[in-house]
Amino acid sequence: MFQSGMVMQRNQPVPVWGQADAGESVVVTFRKKEYTATADAEGRWQVMLPAQKAGGPYELRIASREQQEEAFTISDVLFGDVWLLSGQSNIDVTIERVYPWYTKEIDSYSNDRIRLFRVQNETDTHGPKNDIRPTSINWKPVNKQNAWLFSAAGYFLGREMFEKNGVPQGIIVNSWGGTPIEAWISADSLRRDYPMLVEKTRLYQDEDYVRTQMRANQLADRRWNTMLNEKETFFTATDLDDSDWETIDQYEWGWRGIGTTWLRQHVQIDKEHAGQPARLLLGTLFDQDFTYVNGKQVGHTGYQYPPRRYDIPEGLLQEGDNVITIRFVNKYGMVHFIKEKNYLIAFGEDRFSQNPLPADIIPLSTKWKHHDGVQMPSCPSADVSLQNLPTTLYNAVLYPLAPYALSGVVWYQGESNAGNPAPYADFLRKMMGCWRDRWQNQQMPFVIVQLPNYMEPSDKPQESGWASLREAQRIVAKEDPHAELACIIDLGETVDIHPLRKWEVAQRIARCFDHMLWHPKTLLSPEVVSFSLPTGEGQGGAQIVLTLDQPLRPVDGTLNEFEVAAAGGRFMSAQARAEGNRIVITSPVDAPATVRYAWKNNPLRANAFSLEGLPLTPFQLKLEK
Repeated sequence: MFQSGMVMQRNQPVPVWGQADAGESVVVTFRKKEYTATADAEGRWQVMLPAQKAGGPYELRIASREQQEEAFTISDVLFGDVWLLSGQSNIDVTIERVYPWYTKEIDSYSNDRIRLFRVQNETDTHGPKNDIRPTSINWKPVNKQNAWLFSAAGYFLGREMFEKNGVPQGIIVNSWGGTPIEAWISADSLRRDYPMLVEKTRLYQDEDYVRTQMRANQLADRRWNTMLNEKETFFTATDLDDSDWETIDQYEWGWRGIGTTWLRQHVQIDKEHAGQPARLLLGTLFDQDFTYVNGKQVGHTGYQYPPRRYDIPEGLLQEGDNVITIRFVNKYGMVHFIKEKNYLIAFGEDRFSQNPLPADIIPLSTKWKHHDGVQMPSCPSADVSLQNLPTTLYNAVLYPLAPYALSGVVWYQGESNAGNPAPYADFLRKMMGCWRDRWQNQQMPFVIVQLPNYMEPSDKPQESGWASLREAQRIVAKEDPHAELACIIDLGETVDIHPLRKWEVAQRIARCFDHMLWHPKTLLSPEVVSFSLPTGEGQGGAQIVLTLDQPLRPVDGTLNEFEVAAAGGRFMSAQARAEGNRIVITSPVDAPATVRYAWKNNPLRANAFSLEGLPLTPFQLKLEK
């Protein structure tokens, strides 16, 4: 953590620590003052710098008192606010991935007062480590190049907080795609209530076993690919006769084979666009693809989630007939195209943007020529996935960060726990608790980013693991005086688990921190503060009146996505309307016992927003008199 260019936390005592020989006297010199410590029996030492106002750059000098000539100097040190962002792949999503949404804003922005630090992924099944691994993004100042492969949520949070407070910002990102919350919790926190989770991790403490499994997985994968390539016939030639291939529609087609399958499409390019550099957009494909234009490979993606944005070099496209070829390599599941994505060739300067100019695009047809490639047996897998085991990430990449002084923590995770949401609230409390214990700060602020909308919408009541997990996030944030919930139920995507509007996500996070740390009157997403069940009857049944902490934006017509159930009964859709800071719900059932809002995987019709445009937080409320 301690490197030139670092950002340290303002207005707090700041620990500086390291390793030395046991009993060695260490001197830290900062702003012409010396701070000394003696290394303990294990060589660990720590000094505490007094609280500093925002500013810099400064210099830290660390040396052994006996060997001053071998001093270690850390330069260009700034004091400001430091934020730790953690979770799974939606924290991982990079600036490169979201760039089409914010092309001009990213191109034109640089700021030496915002510094980026990416914790290198690592696991440990034995127990806490003393240090993290070296990393390639180590307190880099913000510009397009340095941020390109950095967390988009982190990048935009730094920009938002700098605009709010005008002080240096340090953004530490510590996340790992696909990981469950249990991996981020200490063994001590899990042992009492979930002893078998801790025992599960102990199974993988034999390093020979783990290495053997991982090596076996690599060898199986290598062998599978070798056999595949030995048998494969490549259909990439431009002049290939594909007239006898079957014609399929990309949205009606799916291929469940193991091995390869090929698709080809002929595209006509006019004289004006021939020879120009272009960008080929192929939505998001499942699963692995190799893509060719006129026989030349222009792109390859090894798994399902990244958008396919492949650059076509100048001179490759020719006037008249051109051929796009996709070779799918499939090891499991069904090969398919993802709906609601762009499938086109874009030209001109705007080809990198989310919505290139209509005059500069050539849409692709949904019709493709299809031909099966090689059939293969399933690929054996011995993947141990240590990052998904309980405690392994807490041990390796969380524990070593403390006690680096922070302003607050962002936790954006939950997708990997949505299949079993019942224990999530307890896990989240334990995780926040053990992190606060590690920093010895029981008031450390947390912003919990609630899961967004995702998957196919439904116009009927729906039981949902995603909704249940959102509720767990809401409950934990509500009961914790030093936590807030960033509601992003309107920022998701139906067909993409990694929605791209990360600047808006960062704005919601920034509002939460602003509310907790500086301006408590800053409004967040509306929440229910009370309810009443009038004894009189309204049209169609009893009227449930919910009182919110702020007024709602007027809506033409009704509020959607409200549901009501009687005790032990099934949920039914309910009519609702907004009246200032009240929501009046006409119950479709006698003796309503529970009301809920936006309780679906993708409550796309949810339309309750504050006057400032923030969505009403999804909730479930028992109507107990």
